[in-house]
Amino acid sequence: MVKSRGIVLKCVGGLYTVRDSGGAGDIKCRARGLFRHNDISPEPGDNVLIECENSWDSSSVITEIVDRRSLLIRPSVANLDTMFVTLSAARPATVLQTADKLISSLEHNGIEPVIVVTKSDLDPDEADKLRNIYLRAGFSVFVTGKGGRGTEELKEYIRNSAGNGISAFSGASGVGKSTVINALFTTDILKTGTVSERTGRGRHTTRAVELYPLDEMGFPECRGFLADTPGFSALDFIEFDFFEIGELPENFREFRDYLGTCRYKKCTHLKEEGCSILKAVEDGIIPQSRHESYKAIYSEMKKRKPWEKRS
Repeated sequence: MVKSRGIVLKCVGGLYTVRDSGGAGDIKCRARGLFRHNDISPEPGDNVLIECENSWDSSSVITEIVDRRSLLIRPSVANLDTMFVTLSAARPATVLQTADKLISSLEHNGIEPVIVVTKSDLDPDEADKLRNIYLRAGFSVFVTGKGGRGTEELKEYIRNSAGNGISAFSGASGVGKSTVINALFTTDILKTGTVSERTGRGRHTTRAVELYPLDEMGFPECRGFLADTPGFSALDFIEFDFFEIGELPENFREFRDYLGTCRYKKCTHLKEEGCSILKAVEDGIIPQSRHESYKAIYSEMKKRKPWEKRS
């Protein structure tokens, strides 16, 4: 029996491509039926144990998932370290509440959100507005545009801060995610989407998550992976690792310095007198739009029935 360990790069039709850590290259594997019986499955980004009878061939099988730190259900990817959240300065218009729902889930799962504003050449004022919101909220922000503007700064960030982990780009279809990725790397690995003239929404161009080794894409000094993820137009907490409503304030990083300093111990930070967070919003320290997102997400979570929650 031959045994090894690797990382799942992709899954198509129940066939997994695993990059072997022992140097055997990419191995095609099936997953043990035990995973299906336990209602789990290996996902791109998972570290797995694999084995086969003699050599790595059609009998190769994934026997165990190990060291899973996190799992996002949509996009379906495990063990992310960094998510580059792409927001459009032009069509399709950015829905801040949608972006902030994703960001709060990333924060809860210990995944670093990095904001990438696209199409800045089409609406510089909107690009500047988005940049200021998320810089004030405490995030790294990169503004990109036509001709590869801003991609050199992104490359440096990848080399210095995200080069040895698993990163992904996510954003609404048509936002320019694929265009940015193809400008960053040496190979055009993705199709570029367009925006429907009728709806103003992007057309989906990516169907399944796939991990690409950075050292094969123009970053020879890096040992991490870049995951391409399907575009989204809407997000729902039931699609993510769920957290309790009381944890929501912690998932807005600009709130954290003020938590525990409000007049009332059980302050919801919605409308109470003596709320330190509301005062910071009033003073322009915390962006108004971020607090509006917080209130909308809080209301949505409050309405969700216990049996609709995923633990």
